[in-house]
Amino acid sequence: MTTEPKAVQWALILLAGAFLGLFLLVPLASVFAEALAKGAGSYFSALREPSAWAALRLTVLAALIAVPLNLVFGLCASWCIAHFDFRGRSLLLTLVDLPFSVSPVISGLVYVLLFGLHGLLGPWLAKLDIQVIFALPGIVLATVFVTFPFVARELIPLMEELGTEEEEAALLLGASGWQSFFRITLPNIKWGVLYGVILCNARAMGEFGAVSVVSGHIRGKTNTVPLHVEILYNEYNFVAAFAVASVLALLALATLAAKSLLEWQIGRQRRVDDTLRTEETVHGY
Repeated sequence: MTTEPKAVQWALILLAGAFLGLFLLVPLASVFAEALAKGAGSYFSALREPSAWAALRLTVLAALIAVPLNLVFGLCASWCIAHFDFRGRSLLLTLVDLPFSVSPVISGLVYVLLFGLHGLLGPWLAKLDIQVIFALPGIVLATVFVTFPFVARELIPLMEELGTEEEEAALLLGASGWQSFFRITLPNIKWGVLYGVILCNARAMGEFGAVSVVSGHIRGKTNTVPLHVEILYNEYNFVAAFAVASVLALLALATLAAKSLLEWQIGRQRRVDDTLRTEETVHGY
């Protein structure tokens, strides 16, 4: 129970609300206000432009490739870290957190140094007529790098908390490794998987720094939605820039709603599990 006076509690609540309003709600409202400054006709006209659609398609395509790859990596990494004690475990944990500590721009520059025309592998790729930088592969690589911690970081503590007892019991009863994974492990971690995928997808669609370095800013070809917004803004086409930016804002709101729904569902499931455990304890006595 808190012992702070009601005045202190209300002061903290008002301070938090004012902070959120100033730094979150006001900027969000200004995006839609600027987007609709010249009416709904101009708003939808900006969204119907071929370059805007091309940017949206590229953003969705990059996310559709990067998120499943990160899902597989997150499942494998969390399984290894939570279930096994091996040499290099701490190093693997550090590498999982690497994108959180490295600037996205730096990661983009690393890919340019590796796969650029004058990079380490660039001449060899050019001979094979394979283009990575300033093309879809480079955008996908940059997106995968900046987003791969999200699924793993959601699953590692969850799988460590669950332990390995149920999987070991299944194996002793004759289940194969895949049967144990699909019938025991995956149902136990399904909410964590969905939570990590939602966060990973939101970051993939909103990434700017790393993608900006490797994309080349070719309008209609290698521009994602955030890069397209920057180009429109630099051209002083503010209505179109904010109209396209509102798509990202709506994506953020949808992500927040999905995140809140999952948190509610996880809390509900935990309450049900606690009730069942309490009933089993009472009946046991």
